[in-house]
Amino acid sequence: MRLVLQRVSRASVSIEGEAVGKIDRGILALVGINDTDDESVFERMLSKMVNLRIFEDTEGKMNISLKDNGFGLLIVPNFTIYSDARKGNRPSFAMGAKPEKAKVIFEAFTDYCQKNYPHIQKGVFGADMKVELLNDGPVTILLDSDRLF
Repeated sequence: MRLVLQRVSRASVSIEGEAVGKIDRGILALVGINDTDDESVFERMLSKMVNLRIFEDTEGKMNISLKDNGFGLLIVPNFTIYSDARKGNRPSFAMGAKPEKAKVIFEAFTDYCQKNYPHIQKGVFGADMKVELLNDGPVTILLDSDRLF
């Protein structure tokens, strides 16, 4: 699983003009799914997202986590996170899970997240989504369950 995390002042995801997920201050997580993702990956990735100290304390230091203040987490599926653009000008998406399997894994991941952190919103797998965000900082963090970066 690969995640692109963005600290936001607010974020939302809409389908055909209708908001399906919306948070105020928190993290927008764009999620790419791999064939090997399972509950052990879910636990590690959720723990990292809610415990990353990327929000400022009263001293202006990034010392506060999502969990510390109960901020929102908006999880949006994004297969392009597993794109490979090293060769040519057309990215390959072969590294990620096939759509049918990725959908099942994404739904299991968001179910796991919702059971273990109360402030979860999510996008819809396979939908043409419009994501709006006000990036705060900006602060952008990359996570990879294979720990490649």
